[in-house]
Amino acid sequence: MMIQTISDLKQSDNFFLLAGPCVIEGEDMALRIAEKVVKITDRLDIPYVFKGSYRKANRSRLDSFTGIGDEKALKILAKVRDTFGVPVVTDIHSADEAAMAAEYVDVLQIPAFLCRQTDLLVAAAKTGKMVNIKKGQFLSPGAMRFAADKVVEAGNSQVMLTERGTTFGYQDLIVDYRGIPEMQTFGHPVILDVTHSLQKPNQTSGVTGGMPQLIETIAKAGIAVGVDGLFLETHEDPSVAKSDGANMLKLDLLEGLLEKLVRIRQSIR
Repeated sequence: MMIQTISDLKQSDNFFLLAGPCVIEGEDMALRIAEKVVKITDRLDIPYVFKGSYRKANRSRLDSFTGIGDEKALKILAKVRDTFGVPVVTDIHSADEAAMAAEYVDVLQIPAFLCRQTDLLVAAAKTGKMVNIKKGQFLSPGAMRFAADKVVEAGNSQVMLTERGTTFGYQDLIVDYRGIPEMQTFGHPVILDVTHSLQKPNQTSGVTGGMPQLIETIAKAGIAVGVDGLFLETHEDPSVAKSDGANMLKLDLLEGLLEKLVRIRQSIR
């Protein structure tokens, strides 16, 4: 069954998964990653949404890779959906992008830095698509109620909230797991963004660093706390990824990680 609503994502007793490369680098790469993740999630009964940004608008340096072209990347996302029968999610960065992206994808994601932008939230809501709002690194969990309310009050109840770490000093993030059950009280599924929570922002080189060795630790803790879904970025070879390679999970490691997480989920149900 094609996942079309948040209720569909929660049809399994398992957590659901949003996963894929940080940014769409090309069609073949996207299809290879999707094919492998679909096989794994089907076997483990994990509802799956393929993730890929069609464009990266928030980069540290002007010479950083931003994308292969908006329409080209969006068509690749649509091809992933049509080929494998899974929904796809991508970020939008301004109100006028919402309707354009909604023609190709099933979930519109609001980046953390933009989670308070009313016009962006309302534009996403009006597409009728599922809307995933990432919690700002600068916000308390409680403040995310108001971001979600903007989408709901604009006529769309298909809202998810994502924890992705809170700014801790100048170049670090920390996950406060108390925020997961707090945000769940708002009545929307809560997702833990494992890989972005491990970023080391604004390094002296102008390239974001990361701690991928802690991906399993962060993910296990999230499942133990009872998070509804996980978000993580994965790549065949993170060392050559064009965006966020420093904190992505190597694709070959995904299956073993998900097997462990499913066992944790089963043990706490």
